Amino acid sequence: MSRTFAVLTVLMLGATLAGVTPVAAAESRESTFPTEFALPNGFPPEGIAIANGSTAYFGSRTEGSLYRVDLRTGEGEVFSQGPGTPSNGLKIDSRNRLFVAGSTAGDARVVDAKTGAVRASYKFAATDTMVNDVVVTDEAAYFTDSRKAVLYKIQFGRNGELPATFTTIPLTGDFVLTPGAINANGIAETPDGRALLIVQTNTGKLFRVDPATGVTKQVDLGSEVLTGGDGILVEQNTLYVVQNRLNRVAVFELNRSGTSGSLVTKVTDPRFDVPTTVASFGDRLYLPNARLGTPSTPDSPYSAVAIPKP
Repeated sequence: MSRTFAVLTVLMLGATLAGVTPVAAAESRESTFPTEFALPNGFPPEGIAIANGSTAYFGSRTEGSLYRVDLRTGEGEVFSQGPGTPSNGLKIDSRNRLFVAGSTAGDARVVDAKTGAVRASYKFAATDTMVNDVVVTDEAAYFTDSRKAVLYKIQFGRNGELPATFTTIPLTGDFVLTPGAINANGIAETPDGRALLIVQTNTGKLFRVDPATGVTKQVDLGSEVLTGGDGILVEQNTLYVVQNRLNRVAVFELNRSGTSGSLVTKVTDPRFDVPTTVASFGDRLYLPNARLGTPSTPDSPYSAVAIPKP
């Protein structure tokens, strides 16, 4: 071997190792993150949102306080006191704003994820309401109401400004409201970003929604029924559906437009205790255990768990 060739080989090997090591190190660090961590006693969670900086956010479905957790350690703190009414679904945007669905209070608020200050609040409905979940797109935030056949839309300004008012979008087409039941619940964008998906908890059906008109079309999932469908998550062409009281996550492969999907697998875990929704970080899914059906007291324990992505 010539000296020149030997030097080049060493340099190439060094460059390769330099390129691989940070990725391997990152994967190693993530593998040390806790896969289960406690939330405060008496803090029954419902929603979860995760920011890029490995911080997870949870809301109390009793008095509405917000809790944030460092996923690297599992340690956390209440950083925003609640309004005395529930916090259900949560989403965070690139401007570090948390959009919080207000459940039976019929409202929503936007909270600074750093300071906990409320930046804006919206009163959607006064009676027979359950503002249950939210999705944030580049242009707007959309909220479901499990008691009404509508979506509530907060349209952002040119630079992401929060408006003073909101728009109510009636849901028409295939979606049919069942009075007194939990109807539209989890919400996400389709893989192509051109429409929305909502799961109807009481029927187990999934619908594609035109956000401009509110017209709905049932998504073809073959023979699959999403019994107890609650929070949903779409990543690329993969759809995750949390089936709360079944203690299960159903995983589907969607087409780009979100008009059809096929079942990939169904995942459960002995640590599940009626999870309500799901968020993603790295190669993991994180789920809050809402313990629905179990009476909540100030001493009741609650937790969140992580599972590998199927």
